[in-house]
Order: sequence, then C-alpha cells, then structure tokens
Amino acid sequence: MGNIVIRPLESWEELAEAEAIQREAWGDDPRYLMHQHMLVSIARNGGVVLGAFDGSRMVGLAVGFLGADDTDLKRPAMANLKLFSKRVVVLEAYQGQGVGYRLKLAQRDFAMQRGIRLITWTFDPLLSRNAHMNIRKLGAVAAHYYVDFYGPDAGPLALAGASDRFQVDWWLTSARVVRRLEGSRNDLTLAQYLSGGARILNPSTLISADLPAPSEDFIQPTGALGLVEIPSDYQRIVKADPGLARAWREHSRAIFTAIMGDRYIVTDFLHETHEGRQRSFYVCSHEGALSQFSRN
Repeated sequence: MGNIVIRPLESWEELAEAEAIQREAWGDDPRYLMHQHMLVSIARNGGVVLGAFDGSRMVGLAVGFLGADDTDLKRPAMANLKLFSKRVVVLEAYQGQGVGYRLKLAQRDFAMQRGIRLITWTFDPLLSRNAHMNIRKLGAVAAHYYVDFYGPDAGPLALAGASDRFQVDWWLTSARVVRRLEGSRNDLTLAQYLSGGARILNPSTLISADLPAPSEDFIQPTGALGLVEIPSDYQRIVKADPGLARAWREHSRAIFTAIMGDRYIVTDFLHETHEGRQRSFYVCSHEGALSQFSRN
C-alpha cells in the first residue's frame, strides 16, 4: 500500500467521487448520503471537503462546514466561530491504519489556519472504536447527549432503532489536546482511575455467547470521577441480539442523561482487560474540571 495523501477536493469530478465513496462504504440510502451538489456548496463557501488518496484512488473522506458555538450569545458570531465536522468515512480495507485520524488532523490544520479554535461533531456513544479515537486519541470532550439526534426513523444512522449521539467539543489549542497529539501525556489506566477513587457506575454482566448485558440500575456519581461502561462491540450485539442492543441503548440513554444533567462531562475512554474480559469505559469528570479542557 502506498503513502496516503490528504488534500482538499474542489473539482466536480473529485466531488462526484466523494459521493461515490460514501455509496461504497454505506450503500445507496439517500438519507445517509451527502450528494455532489451539497459537497460543491460546502467546498466553495468556506467549508472543507478532504480526500485521502492511495495513489489515484480515493479511500477516505472528511467533510466540515462553518458554524457558531451558541453557548455565549453575548459574544459576536466571529468569536463563536467553529467548524462542524459532518462526515468522516474510510473504506473498509483502509480502516485501522490511521487514515481517519489523519483526516481529523487535516481538519484541525484547516481550522487553525483560519483562527478557529473549536471543532465539534457527533457520534454514537455506544461505538467504542469511535470513542477511542475521538476522546482518547484526539482529546475531545463530550458534555451533551442528544436523544434521537436525527429522529427515530433515521435508517442507517440509527442502530437498534435509535440515533442517540454525543456532541464532542475539540478545543484545538488547549493544553489537553496538544499533549495528546504530541504524545507527551501519559494516559491513565483503569487501575489508576480506580485507585484514585473513581467507581464503575454500571458494571456489566455476561450472558450467553459471551455477550455483555447492562446492569439493571446504575450508581449516581458523587465524587469528581465516575466510570460508565459500554459494550466493547455494540455492532456485534445489534446483529446477534436486537433485544439486548435495545436494552443497552435504553440503559446508556438513562445513565448519560442523568449524569450529564448533574454536570458531568466525558473526558477519557478506556478499553482494557478487566476481571478476565475485554471491557470499555467512559471516564466522566465533574464540570469543575471543564476549564482545563476548553478555552485555554
């Protein structure tokens, strides 16, 4: 495999290919596609459409457009300017090789060259691979949980019949993000979080076929940190046991709605062997720690 080159897409032909790569990855459902005419409008009006190429073949795509962060409406729009990352897709044969990560870094470069300090996007909280890259590797944080972000009838955007999403905030120049990207931050382990007083709020149990089931209830965090467990392979559960997949969705919706309503934010993600099996946990910190993650 040759070296992957990432660059902006501008021509009609390349933007048509950008539509085609989505079809190759996800099929023809029109509810999920960003069509060529939309990509042209984004690319020519301040947004960015990036392609990842292996030689002449497009193998990855990232789309972002300008928006405004509305948390402080007293500030002028320019001060609240952000890039919203709408789409990242990498062909299956190229997944797990850092292509998606490099596309996100290219979006960061685009934003910083224009004086933009914030990129936001959404992802399904039950997808552990996405959580690992977004939270652990890139250093984004999540303070908002949206129920059925795209509506209840969202086709391929809805796993197990729901399109719940985290919104993540990626503060590009914060010390937290810079340390993550430079590799100068020592990542904490599950054992270190537990020894520091963090509790697992919703420990899972195993059922048949080694599928994890959510706890019947969860503990509301009372300290600075809490650990929220999700399945390590939710997509496998969706295929193997739709009822169990719905149970995980309802459970995660309840716990994240509750703890974020109590001013906790997602600040880290762990995937480790714990008690003899692979487990995945979000680290949730009380918002008193938010200042070190955002506008610094």
